[in-house]
Amino acid sequence: MPYCDVGTQISSPTTSSSAVAPADAQLNNDVKIFYRTYGRGPTKVLLIIGLASSHEGWGPQIKGLTGTDVPNDEDDVVWSGGDNEAGGGIEVCAFDNRGVGRSSVPIRKSDYSTRIMAKDAVTLLDHLGWKKAHVFGHSMGSMIACKLAAMVPDRVLSLALLNATGGGFQCFPKFDRRTFSVAYRFLKAKSPEQRAEVDLDTHYSQEYLEEYVGTVKRRAILYQQYVKGISSSGMQSNHGFDGQLSACWNHKMTQTEIEVIKSAGFLVSVIHGRDDIIAQLYYARRLAERFHPMARMVDLHGGHLVSHERPEEVNQALFDLIKASEVKMIPHDWTNLPNALSWWDEKRVLLVKNNQSGSNVSFKCYSIEKLHLCLLFFLSLLIMLLEFGRKLVRRLKPVRVGNSTAYIESQ
Repeated sequence: MPYCDVGTQISSPTTSSSAVAPADAQLNNDVKIFYRTYGRGPTKVLLIIGLASSHEGWGPQIKGLTGTDVPNDEDDVVWSGGDNEAGGGIEVCAFDNRGVGRSSVPIRKSDYSTRIMAKDAVTLLDHLGWKKAHVFGHSMGSMIACKLAAMVPDRVLSLALLNATGGGFQCFPKFDRRTFSVAYRFLKAKSPEQRAEVDLDTHYSQEYLEEYVGTVKRRAILYQQYVKGISSSGMQSNHGFDGQLSACWNHKMTQTEIEVIKSAGFLVSVIHGRDDIIAQLYYARRLAERFHPMARMVDLHGGHLVSHERPEEVNQALFDLIKASEVKMIPHDWTNLPNALSWWDEKRVLLVKNNQSGSNVSFKCYSIEKLHLCLLFFLSLLIMLLEFGRKLVRRLKPVRVGNSTAYIESQ
């Protein structure tokens, strides 16, 4: 099986001066990353999967981009993918992030961050001998992809961010009964069957799950597939899940990092499902606007796993990105977003419009949004305090000591 040792690999000389510092590299010691490559061709694509998922989550894109779902490391592989829409053939690499699948699972939360995992991905590029690649990330993988692009922009040909958010409080899902139910069931899931049930509601829109495929609902078909997949790969460990979740919560793209990506000159595509209850469309659009004029926004009917729910549309969007990058399309011809305003200019224009129109509807929407963010912050603070209190009580709880048998017999 192919593994990349991210603890001993040294970044190639082609990396930019903004790459991870040697001190950060020490955090990667003794960590191995499991990966697989598919297809053949001069065009290289690195796929970075999201939270609690293995590289197999990229199945529809691997098949769509390369023409095969058989990994190159298998002895009997016969590649059937010839020239495709991007031209010349595509080779794809998909891997398990640290903390999941067949990759190493560090115990400490400090060994997980989107920057550290981006360093893992850069080391994998070195291991493969890929000087440049198109980098596509999903969910947490999109956060890692952004960090990678900011660290080594000279090695990125294009950037696709699927179901992305800006990290931190933006990782909070919508406040409704369905979302609370999904979150509760996810935390309580202890078996592949329980995990499969909640994953379906997390990944797909309800409309998609209730569609009939022949005489059977799609939910029933996917349920069997999920149980089989989770049973074969095993449930993610608590250390891995907690570490990856911590990485998402602490992720943040600074304005300096955004400017580094924009000045690098490669195109960006932000692809999102409108019915995503995990990563909200509003934040994905805001992220795309920060990359203006390099970014294009593609919103599709689907849930958090829109790459599975609408594979043809997603794959076409990825092919469009690759092709536009190869012909060096001008950013202003690529973007479909309006000219971006600074935060202050945006609020100033909003207030001027309110005063001119005599209406305070927009101001109310703005106030509600800020109130929502405050509630999210205090809720997260309450959760952390409760968790701290629970651990403290557990430590202080006296241990019951039974009567010594030897002492009783001596009486």
